[in-house]
Amino acid sequence: MSSRSLRSLAGAAGLVGLVACSAPAPTSAPAPTAAPAESEITAARIAAHVRMLSHDHFEGRAPATRGGELATAYLANQLALLGIEPAGDNGTYFQDVPIVEATVDRSFSLSVPGRTFKYLDDVVAFSGVEDARVSVSGEVVFVGHGIVAPEQQWNDYAGVDVKGKWVLIMVNDPPAPATEPTLFGGKALTYYGRWTYKFEEAARQGAAGALLIHTDESATYPWQVVQSSWTGTQYSLPPAPGAPALGVKAWISNAAAADLVARAGQTLDALRATASARGFTAVPLGIAATAALTQTSARKVSPNVIGVLTGANPQEGVAITAHWDHFGVRAPQPGDAPGADRIHNGAYDNASGCAAVLTMAQALTRAGGAPARSIYFVFTTAEESGLLGSEYFAAHPPLPMAKFAANLNIDGANYLGRTKDLVMLGSDRSSLGTMFADLAKARGRIVGQDTHPERGYFFRSDHFPFAKAGVPALSLSEPKQFEGPNAAALLAKQEAYNGKDYHQPSDQYDPAWDFSGAAEDMKLLTALAWQVAAAPVMPTYTDGDQFAQPRKQ
Repeated sequence: MSSRSLRSLAGAAGLVGLVACSAPAPTSAPAPTAAPAESEITAARIAAHVRMLSHDHFEGRAPATRGGELATAYLANQLALLGIEPAGDNGTYFQDVPIVEATVDRSFSLSVPGRTFKYLDDVVAFSGVEDARVSVSGEVVFVGHGIVAPEQQWNDYAGVDVKGKWVLIMVNDPPAPATEPTLFGGKALTYYGRWTYKFEEAARQGAAGALLIHTDESATYPWQVVQSSWTGTQYSLPPAPGAPALGVKAWISNAAAADLVARAGQTLDALRATASARGFTAVPLGIAATAALTQTSARKVSPNVIGVLTGANPQEGVAITAHWDHFGVRAPQPGDAPGADRIHNGAYDNASGCAAVLTMAQALTRAGGAPARSIYFVFTTAEESGLLGSEYFAAHPPLPMAKFAANLNIDGANYLGRTKDLVMLGSDRSSLGTMFADLAKARGRIVGQDTHPERGYFFRSDHFPFAKAGVPALSLSEPKQFEGPNAAALLAKQEAYNGKDYHQPSDQYDPAWDFSGAAEDMKLLTALAWQVAAAPVMPTYTDGDQFAQPRKQ
């Protein structure tokens, strides 16, 4: 079926009869006097959307695939049924995002004298260029955490030339010593610790290839997540002309990295120790590595889906976001059992987030009047590939980014029942967080804290491009205080998700899931969106916060 045919389904009720419901078109009333119809937000409606979007029929919702087209058609049709106006390209709900689609052949090899590392077992690689064949050969240089941060007086690349060479890099930030407890955010991960930054900086330094050393602790997920997330088809935004790029971007297992370093007469533990202290100097290992990568690549388009509830002041807006994409159907892997499930349904990540936003939209359209500022509903593409859809939206917004009062992002909605707490990443950064805390308290909820700041969740979802543009942003995170006699078991089940189901085919819809807590959360966030839309002054970041800057036009 063609892309055009699939998009035409966005106007056809037949595809979405499961959860379709009509709503009056938004009006042009002045400042709102009514409140969102929170009764429209129910666990059953959230579950119905999740069940649909995570069905095998959608084939794991990979960008630029039939399943992805079906998912975007579904979302657009739901917005149309609610009377929400299109805010994409040319009067449609679709903002076309140009992407580069690339698939690395499993013949990839990485060799050093005396050892060839196995693809999947030892190393997983992709490329920052579009060439069909990429070869990188050069000395390996250990660059510690691979960070250049002038404000921290830290430069892991000082005094070393890595042009045309390999860089071996640790994931995460340097640890904060007792003498500098706030170094790189202390316990909390900064953007300098993210894998995306490591590759970006290595490219800026002129390296030809980069190897990120994986540990479960530093990456915050097991090697199997690397195997599933960075194999098969990968996506990126087209590079700007003349922009630096890495020929090979790779993850290497800790055991393989230790062996590589040992062949250079060093120990990985000793190198780690030196890299964690000020005064670190990059270490040329005196050993050459060679890699050969073959890939197929093509320029494609995958849309963000955007609708708007037009406000009395349409020159300003509030954005509610959730990514619709997941990993599609993975290729067979060695050791797969006969008939093994290969569809990454992404029920929690992030069919549940899309479902939550749709129910919020339904409540907001039934408020009985228009919001003061317009409210945008944005379903982004290629989040799993590095927030590509959100980055594109921030670079090509329907309003100047300076005119967005706030962003509320949903990346996973609670499927385990009611909770006392509600955790929104970024709530300690801005007056938006204060508004959220006041509203939560008024509703008898506890504002929960990020219990894993070392994982850097604030930098890992679609609110981050908004934050970089100076827009106060909050992103829903996992609760910790479940209600009822099974609270401890529910918390344990949630904690097990990262190790068992995260980015795996096992992230599937379960009819036993309980979205009562998600419904309660979405009612609160819907009220917050309405309140922000009506606030006489836009929220701002706290003085001294890294995102406290004038909003980018």
